[in-house]
Amino acid sequence: MYDFGYCAQVSNATTVFANGLFLDVETGAYREGDLRVDDGIVSETGVRLAAPSGAQRIDLGGAFVLPGLIDCHVHVMASTANLADLVRWPVSYNAHRTARLLGQMLDRGFTTVRDMAGGDYGTWRAVEEGLIRGPRFFYAGRALSQTGGHGDHRGPGEHLLDIHPACCEMCTIVDGADEVRKAAREELRHGAHHIKVMAGGGVASPTDRIDSTQFSLAELQAAVEEATAAHRYVAAHAYTPESITRALHAGVRTIEHANLLDPATAELVAEKQAFLVMNLVTYWALQTEGREFGLPEASWRKVADVLDQGLGALELVHSAGIKIGYGTDLLGGMHKHQSREFVIRSQVQAPIDIIRSATTTGAEIVGLPGKLGTLAPGAFADLVALARDPLDDIATLADPTAIKYVVKGGAIELANLG
Repeated sequence: MYDFGYCAQVSNATTVFANGLFLDVETGAYREGDLRVDDGIVSETGVRLAAPSGAQRIDLGGAFVLPGLIDCHVHVMASTANLADLVRWPVSYNAHRTARLLGQMLDRGFTTVRDMAGGDYGTWRAVEEGLIRGPRFFYAGRALSQTGGHGDHRGPGEHLLDIHPACCEMCTIVDGADEVRKAAREELRHGAHHIKVMAGGGVASPTDRIDSTQFSLAELQAAVEEATAAHRYVAAHAYTPESITRALHAGVRTIEHANLLDPATAELVAEKQAFLVMNLVTYWALQTEGREFGLPEASWRKVADVLDQGLGALELVHSAGIKIGYGTDLLGGMHKHQSREFVIRSQVQAPIDIIRSATTTGAEIVGLPGKLGTLAPGAFADLVALARDPLDDIATLADPTAIKYVVKGGAIELANLG
């Protein structure tokens, strides 16, 4: 079990959410009745639950209620698809854009997100103190990249690298095990819940290829050793069998993307009991809208390399019984498509399996099973109430008009009563 020391923000009140159909994600069955919340925690489930005088009672009107959704791969500071622009913007400007993105995620029913590069202690603290609206926030700080790797946003004609990265930089450039170790310690000092490493090529980086393998085994092991010592873990950006395999042998706990994996690699993932966090919607969005939202032409041309094979990889991973986290990895104005991932995955997976990715599996990934991703007593009172049954039509989760309530820590964040 990972000890994340997470501080939950809760509502200090009693509320009964009555007359709902509450989904048990493990069994895939609904339970009709009520749910009582005390001080932000689910305290009781049943029928016609009593509440103390003065308690709030919300009639859900037969709504279908899911645990709050978990997106395990977001970039809340990536308010443009041209990541090189972020270091040129004033930090205050990007902070306001980040706050807007977080509020919009919450309104879609995502009550927890895991930031995979760029999110920091300041954002976490602002959410925790209620200064800005947003989901529960787990962050990596700056991701670690080798020179010329996926996190190096210098073009081929640029030579200078500031050794003191700007406030909005999403990655830090390190080479050699000692530099990796020091950089991991620095992010852990800043309170990172996990460490992100770029173990292979990517779309949004200008000088690497998708099929490149990045960081040596020793460099990856250095990151894992430091994270493990701090009771944290390492997540690796990796597409290819070679990059995934190296990361797994180094002890990486979650693989991000994995679009190009093969059957042998899937077997190794299962053997290592690692998680895969897939995010197919971002490739669809980048291909259709990426250039409109700032994605450079050279990066746009790389999207096709991973777009077409994504669904095949999902089918392979699902068949292998690997735990798959829900992720989106969207950039800039494309964040609006966050819930479309549910629809894309339905080409391969049943609705309940996709919902598990965004609830119980997500809770395991962030280290809070039993506290997140469930409506059982003892869990944080995070939930989303829907007008239609997502088990019948998963696209319900991508329809904002179907969301009746979003609740985080017992507090109503969104009420759509129209």
